[in-house]
Amino acid sequence: MHSTVELHDLVIACDIGTYGPEDVMPDAHVLDLTLTISVDLVFIEADGMERVFDYDPLVVEIDRLARDGHYHTQERLMTRIVEACAGYTEIRAVEIALRKNPVLDGSGSLGVRLVVPEDQFETVRARRA
Repeated sequence: MHSTVELHDLVIACDIGTYGPEDVMPDAHVLDLTLTISVDLVFIEADGMERVFDYDPLVVEIDRLARDGHYHTQERLMTRIVEACAGYTEIRAVEIALRKNPVLDGSGSLGVRLVVPEDQFETVRARRA
C-alpha cells in the first residue's frame, strides 16, 4: 500500500520575480503538493484526528512562507516549503510544483517541479536540523 496527502491548485499570495514594463506579470502563483505519508495515517480502524496527519498547520506555514517577502525565484520558495515539510516526521517524501500564469498574451502557465523521494528526503530533514 501507498498513501499520500495531496494539495492541488492552491493560489498562494507571494511576490516572485522581477519584471520590466514590457513583461507579462503573472496573475497568480499556483501550488501543487503531494506528501507521501505512512499508510497507517490513512487506512485507519476508527475515526479520529489523532489517527491521521493534521495537514492544517503545514498549510498555514506555506502561506506564511509565501508572504515572507520578495523571492527572486520560484525555486527558492519551493525549497523553503520542502524544508518546512521536513519538520513533520509523518512526511516521508515530497513532490512539489509551483507555476505562474499567464506566461504570454494572457495564456499558459510556467512552472517548476521537484520530486524528493523517501531516501533523499532524509537528507533534507538532516540539513534542516
